[in-house]
Amino acid sequence: MRNVSLLRWLLLLAGVLLVSSAALAQVSVGISVHVGPPALPVYEQPACPGDGFIWIPGYWYWGPDGYFWVPGTWVIAPRVGVLWTPGYWGWGGGVYIWHPGYWGPHIGFYGGINYGFGYTGVGYAGGYWRGGAFVYNRAVSNVNVTVVHNTYNQTVINNNVTVNRVSYSGGAGGVAARPTPAEQSAAREQHIAPTTLQSQHERASGANRALLASANHGTPAIAATAKPGVFSGRDVVSARAVPWQSAACRTASGQTSAAEQARAKREKQRRRSRRRAAIAADSGSSHVARTAGRLRH
Repeated sequence: MRNVSLLRWLLLLAGVLLVSSAALAQVSVGISVHVGPPALPVYEQPACPGDGFIWIPGYWYWGPDGYFWVPGTWVIAPRVGVLWTPGYWGWGGGVYIWHPGYWGPHIGFYGGINYGFGYTGVGYAGGYWRGGAFVYNRAVSNVNVTVVHNTYNQTVINNNVTVNRVSYSGGAGGVAARPTPAEQSAAREQHIAPTTLQSQHERASGANRALLASANHGTPAIAATAKPGVFSGRDVVSARAVPWQSAACRTASGQTSAAEQARAKREKQRRRSRRRAAIAADSGSSHVARTAGRLRH
């Protein structure tokens, strides 16, 4: 009887471990950083290499030497009908947390970040699946109609009144966004992890010292490329020079860091206290002068 009970317990434990492993396989583990990512670089999109490629916008990622830029690139979809939801940095619990991107039948929440080229912060306006073919919107996607055969032209209206290059969601200076009901529904759908080429592209970016934010000061020479991992040649696009400050001192939006804000607040309080003390001293001096005048008369 004891052996039967032990066997049942072992089978139950094995079942729990199996379920736990399956559940963990569905969860993408992100990373957390105490320093906000730099602003998104400004760059042009390289031409789409051909039918079936979907644009993966560039993003800042974290490595042993700090933030590095993963260039935007065109990637073949892992299967017909899936779209790419970009990853994003979100503020929470006193740190910036990376939420990995994924493939799925619908676009999910990506922090409200305006990555451009159809990723305006909500959804994707760069194209859609029609039957077994992807159709590209020439208004926001760089496509050569002699190479890409399924296209349309529809102006994309960006309802974000504040145009900026903020690369994180939430927190001081971050994009204020919440998941829409459609994005919440998309989050519950079955997802596909980044393709092997995407993972290799990210690793190659991390190994390229020129892509470190500390080296390129937020303006990477390789801002985008037509194909994953291809960092040289005529299809590589560099970022345009824009003002940038070290992420160690400033956040992506140019706002002061939390520590810097606290120091500024303390200094403001000290200045206010000194002004009050000066006003009180002046009032006291005036009162003494008036009293002395009355005594003389």
